[in-house]
Amino acid sequence: MCTGAFVLAEAGLLDGRRATTHWRHAATLASRYPAIEVEPDAIYVRSGEVLTSAGVSAGIDLSLAMVEQDMGAGLAREVARDLVVFLQRPGGQSQFSVASRTPRPRHDPLRGLLDQVAADPGADHSLQAMAARAGVSVRHLTRLFHERVGRTPAAYVESVRLEAAQSLLDSGETVTGAAARSGMGSDESLRRAFLRHLGVTPSAYRARFRTSLS
Repeated sequence: MCTGAFVLAEAGLLDGRRATTHWRHAATLASRYPAIEVEPDAIYVRSGEVLTSAGVSAGIDLSLAMVEQDMGAGLAREVARDLVVFLQRPGGQSQFSVASRTPRPRHDPLRGLLDQVAADPGADHSLQAMAARAGVSVRHLTRLFHERVGRTPAAYVESVRLEAAQSLLDSGETVTGAAARSGMGSDESLRRAFLRHLGVTPSAYRARFRTSLS
């Protein structure tokens, strides 16, 4: 379940197979183990005798699927009713992350770049740096992003960094810390991005989250 996929990957049990993991770690799994066909939007994946699932609650979906296969749909429905969950949950993980919502090119330089941005939002992802890593010109990279992603490289990087900053604030990080670790840089840059995309300041966002916990 969840990041347990990394244990299977390290053991070589996922080489040449399809697999999934929590959306927040899917890009890292794909980047670190290129022999795996990672499906970032899947709730769970069965590839031969190996099964992987997304977040912890997706383990329930996977378990119900195993019960259904071994014991039939009737018992699986009964278990689902007892747990008060869907037998087959609608939708995938795409509602949860920028990386998962973005189409993943299979054979061009963008695939590796998208994985790198998602895996380490705080790294140097300037247009020049990404073009150099991809081995293409700045102009060609910009055109690829427009054609395959539907936005500029800067806009994509900002959206991933904004999501990372939200996660950091959710976990109790300070505004300054979230700005630095997400790659946004300064408090002011983070503030402008929050207001532009979410309509609230980072401080207000953090306060609302903490209030909901209390």
